[in-house]
Amino acid sequence: MEMILIGIIAIAVLEYHKKINTNRFINDNVQYFQILKEDDYDFLVKAKYGDTVDPEVLFTSRVKNAGLIVIVMVCFFLYDLTFINLLLSFVIGYLFFKMQYNSLKSYYKKHLHHINLMLPYFLKTMEILAQHYTIPVALSRSITSAPDIFKPGLRELVDKINAGDATVEPYMIFARQYPVSDSVRMMRLLYRLGLGGQEEKHEQLIMFARGVSSLQNKAREQKYKDRLKVMENKTMIMLGVTGAGVMALLLLSVLTMMQF
Repeated sequence: MEMILIGIIAIAVLEYHKKINTNRFINDNVQYFQILKEDDYDFLVKAKYGDTVDPEVLFTSRVKNAGLIVIVMVCFFLYDLTFINLLLSFVIGYLFFKMQYNSLKSYYKKHLHHINLMLPYFLKTMEILAQHYTIPVALSRSITSAPDIFKPGLRELVDKINAGDATVEPYMIFARQYPVSDSVRMMRLLYRLGLGGQEEKHEQLIMFARGVSSLQNKAREQKYKDRLKVMENKTMIMLGVTGAGVMALLLLSVLTMMQF
């Protein structure tokens, strides 16, 4: 334990007096640390924090903290520094490194239900914009009014289209980022809507509008079911508390009568 404290204090002192600079070390070797970066990490960070947090800064912090954990564990095993203990130190550091990513992933999965309810209303905005603009322009204009959780995916989608990708793949990437009810089908319809001429666009817009209306109806039904479930839970809790109170009063009355 003493060695751990000495190691932590020494690192802190050296860092404070600029004798070592862990941030600079990480930045100088960022190409090596990028191997550890998950493919969807930037998206998950933006999905949770929006534009308030830079994914690269957060990733650098992850690497730095994991490195400190490895150093602390090595100091802990310093009196018995075997290969197994050294390997264990790196495993613990790696698990600590993955904790933040797993937390972001868990947050995103918990919000998939919310995404499922919000998607029809975003698509309704796209339906209105598509009547006046081309699909790429409509997507670009929808970003400001879109729910925050959709904005990272929309920016990536618009950037790929503006870069010259005229295939359906950017739309499918967006659908995979938000894997909820009918997202793939609706994004395919949106892609086809951008391909057709004026006459075809009118027919496809009608088809797209029907799909959006169907999703909105499903979303309303789901919201009603959610509210009904909340009310049922509250009712059960109230009945349980009332029943427990009545039983407690009856028991108290019986005990009082037995004393007399």
